[in-house]
Amino acid sequence: MIPRHLAQLFEALASGETTPEKAAHAFEKHQGFAETGGFAHVDLHRRDRCGFPEVVFGLGKTAEQIEAILGTLVEHGQGCLVTRVDPKVGDRLASAFPDGHYNPLGRTFRRPGPEAEGPKLGRVVVVTAGTSDLPVAEEARVTAEAWNCDVTLLADVGVAGLHRLLSRLDRLSEADALVVAAGMEGALPSVVGGLSPCPVIAVPTSIGYGASFQGLAALLGMLNSCASNVVVVNIDAGFNGGYVAGLIARRAGQARASAGETSN
Repeated sequence: MIPRHLAQLFEALASGETTPEKAAHAFEKHQGFAETGGFAHVDLHRRDRCGFPEVVFGLGKTAEQIEAILGTLVEHGQGCLVTRVDPKVGDRLASAFPDGHYNPLGRTFRRPGPEAEGPKLGRVVVVTAGTSDLPVAEEARVTAEAWNCDVTLLADVGVAGLHRLLSRLDRLSEADALVVAAGMEGALPSVVGGLSPCPVIAVPTSIGYGASFQGLAALLGMLNSCASNVVVVNIDAGFNGGYVAGLIARRAGQARASAGETSN
């Protein structure tokens, strides 16, 4: 149980606002997880600890399992985000949770929760080297939007035509965090890092010919970036890139809001 919830429960018990029986029930209810279907223990305190509800990795799970896990999250008033969702599962989830949205390109399903209410906080720009990187970029975009950030996508601005990127420098300079998805040799994050004053989360993609080794060449190139503001996540890990970018940008947005500024 989250310490502040436990303190509130003790205070209510000491003041007579609740009975020992009700306190015991509340303690059991808020134990921090819910066993679901005998195949999952859904983390109900992830949002309180980390600011973001538990995210479901859809690959390897049946449609029935994912639906049951989301049902548990919804029952406890939380938003839902599922990654790596195939079309049949996505259609089923959209039917079961009509207030959610399935993104077939990014392979995500999202049902917004209370954490998505209120004004946008923080600015994230997701950049792709090529159109083929869009599935990974979409996963990042949806994830950053789930942080309630203002997210912009700049697609197909790779180093083979650098003028395309240079024409959008104004958008890069407005960002609190950047996600850059690139395959092939993975050069774009270093270029973006050298032109931007904010953190750059590089996402290597498995796009490329044989010697790219399914994204390994891009990964190694990004890890060896000479741009000091570039950090790297795993191959095709759009979710991780979007999550970190959203976390950084939201904090920046909260700081602006506290200072009386707006995100736009």
